[in-house]
Amino acid sequence: MKTFSRVLALILFCAASGLAESPNPPAMRVDFYHSGNSTSQLFSLDRVVIEPLPWPGAMTEKARLDTTNLGRYFFEVRDRATGALLYSRGFSSIFGEWETTEEAKTLNRSFQESLRFPRFDQPLRIVLKQRDPQNGWQQVWEVNVDAKDMFVDTSRPPSAGPLITIEKNGESADKVDFLILGDGYTAAQRPKCEADARRLTRILFSTTPYKEHEKDFNVWALCPAAAESGISRPSTGVHRHSPVGATYDAFGSERYVLTFDNRSLRELASWAPYEFVEIITNSDTYGGGGIFGLYSTVAADSHWAPYVFVHEFGHHFAGLADEYYTSDVSYLPPTARTEPWEPNVTALLDSKLLKWRDLVKAGTPLPTAWEKQSFESYAKSVQEKRKQIRKENRPESEMDALFTAEREHEEQILGGGTYANAVGAFEGANYEATGYYRPQTNCIMFTRTPHFCEVCQAAIEKVIRFYTAK
Repeated sequence: MKTFSRVLALILFCAASGLAESPNPPAMRVDFYHSGNSTSQLFSLDRVVIEPLPWPGAMTEKARLDTTNLGRYFFEVRDRATGALLYSRGFSSIFGEWETTEEAKTLNRSFQESLRFPRFDQPLRIVLKQRDPQNGWQQVWEVNVDAKDMFVDTSRPPSAGPLITIEKNGESADKVDFLILGDGYTAAQRPKCEADARRLTRILFSTTPYKEHEKDFNVWALCPAAAESGISRPSTGVHRHSPVGATYDAFGSERYVLTFDNRSLRELASWAPYEFVEIITNSDTYGGGGIFGLYSTVAADSHWAPYVFVHEFGHHFAGLADEYYTSDVSYLPPTARTEPWEPNVTALLDSKLLKWRDLVKAGTPLPTAWEKQSFESYAKSVQEKRKQIRKENRPESEMDALFTAEREHEEQILGGGTYANAVGAFEGANYEATGYYRPQTNCIMFTRTPHFCEVCQAAIEKVIRFYTAK
């Protein structure tokens, strides 16, 4: 009777939300803890969950097996008896970022993480791998799971509220399913949450190459009700118990917005078909974040939300690296130069093997000259003004005005020069002034310009093709 009731409830939910009944199995999730510090790590199983909705992706082998070679980590789902590979995905994690901070040198921490895949009925072996300095994959953990085990959690999590269809361009198996998840919106502010989701969706699809691929996406939204408006901002003494748990000041960086409450995030998101998630926060202070294969975030009411939304989604969706290097970050510099796995930055250890060499025109020198000294001098003055505004707790409008002036000045500096529109290897990227290179002088991953460079566009399109089997 319980099984019948659950199936009936699922059918009714799908009918009410506009979701077609899917032949796919349910989504399955392995929740675990990733613990350690800057020099050691430990993995421990938390629980195995069967989610309430069907797996959104196609079940063909091409769709199940990841060939993009993106992410700091990679997991495989294998048939325990035969060893056959059933599913794989690359991803990155909060722990993977945190372990490069100063705090990780002196403190142990645990972070909640999840591996999500379609349910398979046979006993499974889950294998987790991590990149080594040469970008090879080394196994760091494995765990056996079985969907028929009596301890697998099949309970239904609390409702996240009605599923909102922002755009539905086809069946989930043929599209990229993108979920916008609101945080810090009260029940009375649900219309605002939906309006923010629709506004930001239009911004994404006005940006190349998303604009040209809009019909390859389904976009959904959920607006779980918060007890009070807004999210936490510890640096100002503000703490909120918001549904998703998003907070400013992640890793001590005042503009970095993350949630460390993976369980709440996953339980709420399980009420939508999704492969990618953007958390929009009901706040106006400049902020956001993005981690490949995990989620991205944006302060919906910030003046710079259009830029932050697209920039951070680039991290989450296509594994794009930050190309900027003049802003303060919490991460420590690497002890050795290695080739990054991200598609849009390089250590240029061998110019003949440049990962985007097919886009470089003959005669373009590598490295490629640009107005680096002038750019850095101006950026330094902006950083000093920025710190002063925050120190004196001056209005957010002053920060917005500073950023606007900075963008205009940067466009002038970066828009000139012999190679201003060329693809090459421009030194200064990946938080480092020297030793790392970006593909073009300007890109939304480098400054607040509204466009992607050619290399980032190609990287985004590669992911779209993978999820739509094109």
